[in-house]
Amino acid sequence: MTPNNNLKGALLSLAAFSTFSSHDVIVRYLGATYAPMQILFFASLLSFPLLTLMMVNNGGSVNLRPTHPWWVGLRSLTMVGGGVCGFYAFSVLPLAQVYSILFTVPLLITLLAIPILGERVGLHRSGAVVVGLIGVIIVVRPGSTEITLGHMAAMAGAVCVATQSVIARRIGNDESPVVMLLYPFSAVFVTMGIALAFVYKPMPLIDFAAVTVIAALGFLASFLLVGAYRAGEAAVVAPMQYSQIIWATIFGLVFFNESPDLQTIIGACVIILSGIYIVIRESLSGTSKNTPVLRNRTRAIAPGTFRIGQYLRRK
Repeated sequence: MTPNNNLKGALLSLAAFSTFSSHDVIVRYLGATYAPMQILFFASLLSFPLLTLMMVNNGGSVNLRPTHPWWVGLRSLTMVGGGVCGFYAFSVLPLAQVYSILFTVPLLITLLAIPILGERVGLHRSGAVVVGLIGVIIVVRPGSTEITLGHMAAMAGAVCVATQSVIARRIGNDESPVVMLLYPFSAVFVTMGIALAFVYKPMPLIDFAAVTVIAALGFLASFLLVGAYRAGEAAVVAPMQYSQIIWATIFGLVFFNESPDLQTIIGACVIILSGIYIVIRESLSGTSKNTPVLRNRTRAIAPGTFRIGQYLRRK
């Protein structure tokens, strides 16, 4: 892999995560008026044509029967939980706080990979997890400020995303892309459709257009990440996700008159450094058998996203 290819991968990844950040700004805007279930339902509905194109273009025979139904079912449930919790957190918390908590996903993947993948985690990565969790405590600062439902939702969303990633790593080679995409998407669509009966508010055309943009941005960001991972090494591309804290600061100030305080910045830096350290350790030959963090390529709480790993095999 040449330096130019890595630079291209890094730039595409930066573009992808800036797109995700724009997606989250719209979620925050809509979340002030609508329940996360309503936003998720319509965003999923509008994502369906784009995701159908991905499934049709996949080629090959279509088998809708899962090889691992229980794992597929659990992954589908975490897609529902991650979407609802993530959208709710973005609706009620400052953007920088939500990102800081979601940045714990690599730490959680490292922990979950032990029971699910049989991963052996040594002293270095274990220490990085502990340091990262200390960073969460710095951001949330229990005792000095109230821990709200938004904080708990953000943490629950991070757990759901980490669980999805580890399960995908376990069963992804056995399941078809259609199964890996269709079942979670259907679970989100059906459950949010049921919830819609209890939370629905009429949407003016401008807000419905905003939901359409959410669906399109999720798909576009995933498409950019495919290009990033095809161009560059995962160890170069993966850390670009942390650029979202910069966008959170800019967008939060411009659109919502919010700026991260010193503790949030310090905590975010601690979490980011621990996450990058885990990526570096996984990229070292022989350190990790499964490299689950390096293979976590999709921001799974965004409707319109798809599992990138399935499409990287087709290059």
